[in-house]
Amino acid sequence: MLKGLLVAVPVLALAACSSKSSTGAGDADTSATNQTVQVERVDPAVTAAEQMRQKMEALRRENTVYFDFDKATIRPEFAEVLQAHGEFLRSNPSVRVTIEGHTDERGTPEYNIALGERRALSVVQYLQNLGVSAGQLSAAYAKNRRAVLVY
Repeated sequence: MLKGLLVAVPVLALAACSSKSSTGAGDADTSATNQTVQVERVDPAVTAAEQMRQKMEALRRENTVYFDFDKATIRPEFAEVLQAHGEFLRSNPSVRVTIEGHTDERGTPEYNIALGERRALSVVQYLQNLGVSAGQLSAAYAKNRRAVLVY
């Protein structure tokens, strides 16, 4: 009898596994596996800080104003560059910028320092005329005939 029971239990277990349920739960499982879920890709919203960072990066790519030899007058072709910097600085009063006035190596060191300062101050004055706060601007001197806006 014990041998018969040992054979009957595994047979009954296999039979129980292969039977279908009549409750309809199996139908729900198969219909759920056949459904396709569509997920829309949503672009993350660009934060104000990210927009400011992107704008500052764009301005850093165009941050140089060139001058004629021995001059500190801003050339007309750089008005648009300075206008863009002025708009950005006016709309972001917490941002500070250093304007570096550069010269070439011709002339005495004293003269070049004075010319570099005049170039930097020329850009500072131009930006102030556009409405940028004086507290956002500082001027410095370096080499090579240009003024560079450094954020």
